[in-house]
Amino acid sequence: MMSIAFQFKPDPDAASPLYMQLAHKLAQAIREGVYHADEALPSERVLSESLDLSRVTARKAIDRLVEQGLIIRKRGSGNYIAPKLEQPLSRLTSFSEELQQRGFKPSSRWLTRSFTPAAPDEQLSLGLSTGERVARLERLRLADTVVMAYEVSVLPEAVLPDPASVQASLYEHLAKLGGAPVRALQHIRAINADTKLASLLEVPVGQAVLFITRVGYLESGHAVELTHSYCRSDYYDFVAEMRREG
Repeated sequence: MMSIAFQFKPDPDAASPLYMQLAHKLAQAIREGVYHADEALPSERVLSESLDLSRVTARKAIDRLVEQGLIIRKRGSGNYIAPKLEQPLSRLTSFSEELQQRGFKPSSRWLTRSFTPAAPDEQLSLGLSTGERVARLERLRLADTVVMAYEVSVLPEAVLPDPASVQASLYEHLAKLGGAPVRALQHIRAINADTKLASLLEVPVGQAVLFITRVGYLESGHAVELTHSYCRSDYYDFVAEMRREG
């Protein structure tokens, strides 16, 4: 059984209720790495007994963390720390690189690795002519064993002549071929998961997901990659540092 790895002292003068204070303290412990991804959180009983709180307070605090996507409830097993990927918007890295830097094991569940004619929007984004073929890579991206995103990458045939040869990191593979992007333009918006997307991401139909479109460019300015990513919003965050001029 997991022990309590942090100190908690309720603030009787605080405006927030006791369960919110506890939820804040637990969230802080998770973000500081006191508890790690896929590790079991102390049970409601352990929390209440160790911290001298009611079971109701412990349960409501955990409910709050579930709503925030920090905790996953597994029926009959307990509450577990959710894997969370925070990707800075100022740095171009691959999904695999970001996960490895955070101690996760990245993997892909391949759905498609083939050639298809370029669709009109793909022709426009990649500067292709009508009828040109593209390599199409369609896969689920996993952190350890958790599905984090559904991703479709499209590249000109000249850039990726053998799509089946991509095994793990696309950018690592392109680097070996001498054609990895050095910069990218990325657009992010929220959409609601339809039936197909919900099934792929293992989320309820209608749940909000992050839809990300990225076009990757070589140093020459030539576009070599168009990727559409559908990321679970409960597991995936983007972080941007901003400075005020003056």
